[in-house]
Amino acid sequence: MTSSCLPAQRRIAASRFFVLSCVLATGALLTDHAYGWDTHGDLLKFHQDWRAFERPPLKNGAPDYTAKTFAERYQTYLKMRTRFDAIDCKNWSIPEQVDWHLVRAEMNGFDFNHRVLMPWVRDPAFYQSIWMNRSDVPAHEGPTHHAVTEFWTYEFPLSATEQQRLIDDLKVIPPLMEQAKENLTGNARELWIAGIRNIRSQKANLNAIRRRLGNQASQKLSAVIEESLLATDALIDWLEVEAKKKDGPSGIGKDDYSWYQQNVHLVPLTWEEEVQLLKRELDRAWASLKLEEHRNRDLPPMVAASTPSEYDAKAEQAVQRFMTFLKENEILTVTSYMEPALREHMGEFIPKEKRNFFYIGSHYDPLPLFTHFYHWFELARMDREPNLSPIRQKPLLYNIFDSRNEGTATGVEEMFMHAGLYDDSPRTRELVWIMLAQRAARGLGSLYAHANEMTMEEAGGIHLEWTPRGWMKTEKDLLIFEQHLYLRQPGYGTSYVTGKYLLERTLADYAKQKEDLGETFELKEFFDQLNAIDSIPISLGRWEMTGLDDEIQKITRDE
Repeated sequence: MTSSCLPAQRRIAASRFFVLSCVLATGALLTDHAYGWDTHGDLLKFHQDWRAFERPPLKNGAPDYTAKTFAERYQTYLKMRTRFDAIDCKNWSIPEQVDWHLVRAEMNGFDFNHRVLMPWVRDPAFYQSIWMNRSDVPAHEGPTHHAVTEFWTYEFPLSATEQQRLIDDLKVIPPLMEQAKENLTGNARELWIAGIRNIRSQKANLNAIRRRLGNQASQKLSAVIEESLLATDALIDWLEVEAKKKDGPSGIGKDDYSWYQQNVHLVPLTWEEEVQLLKRELDRAWASLKLEEHRNRDLPPMVAASTPSEYDAKAEQAVQRFMTFLKENEILTVTSYMEPALREHMGEFIPKEKRNFFYIGSHYDPLPLFTHFYHWFELARMDREPNLSPIRQKPLLYNIFDSRNEGTATGVEEMFMHAGLYDDSPRTRELVWIMLAQRAARGLGSLYAHANEMTMEEAGGIHLEWTPRGWMKTEKDLLIFEQHLYLRQPGYGTSYVTGKYLLERTLADYAKQKEDLGETFELKEFFDQLNAIDSIPISLGRWEMTGLDDEIQKITRDE
């Protein structure tokens, strides 16, 4: 049986388990068809039930990721999947059908995590519990558990209510650290070794919280911080002992990688196609950089900020240049919250010997990095102008947003350059190509790591050697962080470039349709529509903006 929301003679590629689900839940199948699920309102109700189910039950006050509980919950998942597949959306509007595909993608993500990725089993970093800063994308990058402490949401001094909220947040840590020792039975050596760093950073964050609180902390809050520190130390010690026994691969393999990209992140590319694309973009970035350098050969070299005041002046100028460009060149509708959102992330002066790749570039000219901070425009919009569809109001699960958010932030770096942003600063164009080369190189390395053709260290070698001017060789922590993240979250390392490509394809299709109709193409109209659709995979955004569903057809094609 197939969902009527997919093309005729096709079935959901995600339903590898579908025959099994029919055997296990025949009674549920008959019952669910009687519901008559055929309106968008029914999908919204299902989405509420789905999100409630997706959060695991508690064990000793912490989310329960034990094997026994997952086995039991998977049977419920199969029944929910049968219920979902009964929804008939073939006569819905395109935005409503897009919502259906978003829910389908999340359900496929749950299934994939259960069958393949299993971060609670393979990935110690999954148990990192404290986040000091907000992510620049809708949710934290990579797999995270369901009860993290978002310390950045607290305002000081803490009220009594906020102290209790922090106590409730942190008290999850001791039982979860203990549960991790039961659950982490995987043999992914590189994930294991690199993941210990994340738990060590949790210890550092707990100490930072204790210092931040000072004598403000109640006795109860101080006690839960101490208990959390002890539990974190115990897990670190256990991980270090167990690490000596690990000798297995960490990548998920080409076939699973392709299936995941297509059926969860809705990126209509295979592993092999992504390799080809990233090689092409790496070559293009290097060639374009050298052409820019030749063009600029008689211009004075860029001079990096050497003092805090020099950096602050460059950052202020960059903000003003960026916002003026967006307004005066009709790039997109500029709202009142955009500039304040950007100003919150202007950065600060970093001594030369401590600068990583992004800091090196931003000390010459912060503007290319600030264009990537399109991220913060998007988050401000999600906060202040939530999408009308409840399905799009909260971050999509499993980093499904990556091609849209990372791809757009990367895409506009080059798009805005071509639209004239650096006409008065030709040397800055060089920075744009350097940033693209770095993203293509690191993504290419991550592909080989997931294919288990390279170790994480070898993948990092591509990242190091193919980043121009040796700018990835100055500060190795960024290299480890990025390659570890991309090994933990399939597709994230390539999403900057694959998403950029899909965005460019959408722009091309949209512009050609305008031309074919004899209408004027307006960049502002394009970006305003893209933003209104919100942080969903670009393949779905393209469908809404152009009516072209060939990418979705490809994704849902029979295996």
